[in-house]
Amino acid sequence: MNIWVSIIVAGIINYLTRLGSILIINPNRMGKKTKQLLTYVPSAVFPAIIFPAVFLNNSGLFVEYNDPKVIAFIIAIIIGFFSKNIISTILSGLISYWIIIFLL
Repeated sequence: MNIWVSIIVAGIINYLTRLGSILIINPNRMGKKTKQLLTYVPSAVFPAIIFPAVFLNNSGLFVEYNDPKVIAFIIAIIIGFFSKNIISTILSGLISYWIIIFLL
């Protein structure tokens, strides 16, 4: 029972912090420079999530260059560069990763 109370309290706190930022920040009062700067936030957060998952193993050490994750990552980067489509980039990375795993 204690774990469920902890999960519910954490969820409520998380919800309230996100709701607070939505209700308090008025986009009409932000300057043009601030709005432009905030457009870079997803581009900065995405690599921080993806790179450790690709380039680090379970013990926190760097993987080899011939690791299936790295190869699939390179394929996804190439597909993303040419297609400029996030869905095709994600799908190409996943499919190439699965193909590499099943073939090796």
